[in-house]
Amino acid sequence: MPVTQTTQTAVEQVMHARKSVRNYKEGVVIPQERLKYLLEQAIIAPSSSNMQPWRFLVIQDQQVKKELRAIANDQEQVETSSAIIAVLGDLNMYENAEQIYDANYELGYMPREVSDFMIKNSLELYSNLPKDVLKNLVHFDAGLVSMQIMLLAKDMGYDTVPMGGFDKVKFAEKFNLPQNEIPILLIAIGEAAAPAYGSSRLPLEQVARFI
Repeated sequence: MPVTQTTQTAVEQVMHARKSVRNYKEGVVIPQERLKYLLEQAIIAPSSSNMQPWRFLVIQDQQVKKELRAIANDQEQVETSSAIIAVLGDLNMYENAEQIYDANYELGYMPREVSDFMIKNSLELYSNLPKDVLKNLVHFDAGLVSMQIMLLAKDMGYDTVPMGGFDKVKFAEKFNLPQNEIPILLIAIGEAAAPAYGSSRLPLEQVARFI
C-alpha cells in the first residue's frame, strides 16, 4: 500500500519553503554573527574522507558586491542581496588530514590507530590524485554544503539563490585566490522583496528506478 502522510515534518516544511529568490529588499543588513552561525551549522555536511574542502568568502561590502555583479553576468541579486557567500574548493584539503583526525581521536570519535591510518591514507590518496579528479571531488562536496546553507538560511528567515553563472577566472583574479582554491558557487542571501516563482518537478516515476 502507498504510504500517505497528512502533515509535513519541520524539515519538509523548510525544504518546500525554500525557493530561488532573485528579487531582494535592498539595504537589509544581516549581522555578521548570524552569518557566522549559519556557516558553523552548515559545515557539518559530509565530505569525502571528511576532508572538508569547502572555503567561504562572505561579501557584504556594497561596493564590492557592485563590482562582483559585473563579472557575474549582471545578475541583479548579486548587488541587492544582503550578502554573497562565495563557496570555494580547496584542492589541497588533504593537508589538513592530521588536524582533522587528531581532533577525531581527541574527541573520542575513534581510536588512535584508526586516526593514524586515516591520516596516512588521506595524505597518500589525495596528494596523488589528478587535478581534474580533485576538482570533481571538491565540486561534489561544495554542493553538499551549499544545500545545507540554503536550507538553514530559510529556517533562519532568509532567502537565497545559488548562482553558477559567473566568470570564475575573473573572480579568482579579483579576490586574489591562491592557486589551490577554486571558485565554485555564489549564494545570494537576504530578504525577499517579492515571492519567487514556483517550479515544477518531473514525476518520480520518470527519474527513479527501484530494483
